[in-house]
Amino acid sequence: MPPKGKAAPKPKGSDTTKTSSSLTAAAQPASSTAPNNTTPPATINERSQRRVDECQPYEAARQKAGLRGLSQAEQFGWVSARFARSDAAARSRLGPKSQRELWRYVNDASLPVRVLKKKLVSNPWGVDRNGRDIGSYSPAQFDDRAAKRINLTVLAAASQAFRDCRERTKKIALDDQQNPDVATDSEVQEERERRREMAKLRKELYGDKMPGKLAQDPEWDDVLPIPHEEPEGSLAAISYPDDYAEAISYLRAVMENKEYSPRCLRLTEYIIGMNSSHYTVWLFRASIVIALKLPFVDELAWLNKVALEHLKNYQIWHHRHLLVENYYPSIAGSPEAVASFAAQEQAFLSDILEQDTKNYHVWSYRSYLVGKLGLWDNAAELAAIEAMIKDDVRNNSAWSHRFYLVFSNPAHSTAGTAATEPDPAAPAAIVDREVQYAQDKIHLAPQNQSPWNYLHGVLVKGGRKLGSVEPFVADFVRHLGDDDKEDVISTHALDLLAEIYAEKGDKEKADLALRRLGEKWDRIRIGYWEWRRKCLESPAAAGGTEAGVAAAVAA
Repeated sequence: MPPKGKAAPKPKGSDTTKTSSSLTAAAQPASSTAPNNTTPPATINERSQRRVDECQPYEAARQKAGLRGLSQAEQFGWVSARFARSDAAARSRLGPKSQRELWRYVNDASLPVRVLKKKLVSNPWGVDRNGRDIGSYSPAQFDDRAAKRINLTVLAAASQAFRDCRERTKKIALDDQQNPDVATDSEVQEERERRREMAKLRKELYGDKMPGKLAQDPEWDDVLPIPHEEPEGSLAAISYPDDYAEAISYLRAVMENKEYSPRCLRLTEYIIGMNSSHYTVWLFRASIVIALKLPFVDELAWLNKVALEHLKNYQIWHHRHLLVENYYPSIAGSPEAVASFAAQEQAFLSDILEQDTKNYHVWSYRSYLVGKLGLWDNAAELAAIEAMIKDDVRNNSAWSHRFYLVFSNPAHSTAGTAATEPDPAAPAAIVDREVQYAQDKIHLAPQNQSPWNYLHGVLVKGGRKLGSVEPFVADFVRHLGDDDKEDVISTHALDLLAEIYAEKGDKEKADLALRRLGEKWDRIRIGYWEWRRKCLESPAAAGGTEAGVAAAVAA
């Protein structure tokens, strides 16, 4: 047998380990082209680029100097890295020994066998809700955004699970003909908070418009809102606030379905809080209160707070009117209950009139209340009006209400008689009392028109001549027609004196009174006084009452 051949000795000073070490050391890119890995990356794009460069340690040098410009060790490293990342078919072209040396070198040099490919786009991470390149985020900002996205995903999954569970429970309850109580209050509240957090995260991450209060509330999931649509080509489209537009869209839906429920009542309160003058929502609220037979006291207590916040709102008082109409039949048979309710209303009306003593809507409601509750002879009502006149003798609203309270009393008035017509049913004692009351207040402020008008109205209502108060009126007009001595304390007295003279047939004195009003004492209304003078001659010559007034104003 031939002797076995001796194995070839390993070359000294050129073993694979030594070659690998030398190649590894020699194959590092120049410091001028290598990234500064000692400083933390400032942005995500910078961090990504560093990772790409770390996966291809010789690529930066090759791109700068070309393959021929690399040293032999760098060329060997670059080729080895390429072969290591290639598929098995490409590596099979090397012999077994060469492959073993390749992998030994790859391991010793820690060459990456996988590489990150840089995307050929300007902003591979996309942009945020403000259009900012996410790649420009710092690593801390990027991690915070990632955490929010994860949190949003978890919340969305939990919310969907809530919906699925509720639907299954509802289906089971309906199949068993049971009351579908599909979720507890705590579960609904938890879902409500979850949706608020989801809406907040969506807005922070993607700039999505946050859904309104109702869309976030699982209680309204079964309602399909009906949004408002402006006509095509409308010239003045109304830009409603988002929350208000959403609430109205839900209101349309529940009104169309004629749903009267506690949640609809809360919806009306929500809308009224944004727009207290929305007439339709007030009518719908009244329908809900009546349909559900809700406690009148509770609704009135809520309404009082709203009324104090919106003093000039007519809808509030119309709503109160509807409530009283619905409530009154339940207490009509009990004088004590009526008296108690009247006292409560009088106290509230006094409170609100302290803030606005001439609020027309409040006075209108007060007149309605007097008739509805029969407060004609109510001493507290009359005392309250007297107190307001004492506090402000010029409060014409209080004077008007007193006239209504005294002379519209069914006990001593004729039904169908107008306020400016004589009423034979008016007691003489009451007429005397009111004449004296007006005269007393005139002395406090002679130039205040309210008590003069009241005095005139009382005399007409009582069927008395205006001349019955001539001595009183004459005290406020002295030396009429004498330029040197003429003194008029009240122009309203001079006006009434002209009517008294005309009533007596003394047209000359009546004309003098009206002429002096236009010439000296009330020149701003000279056209009106001239028209009144023409009326003394012939009403027809003045063009009738309405036409004459118009002509006087124009003059």
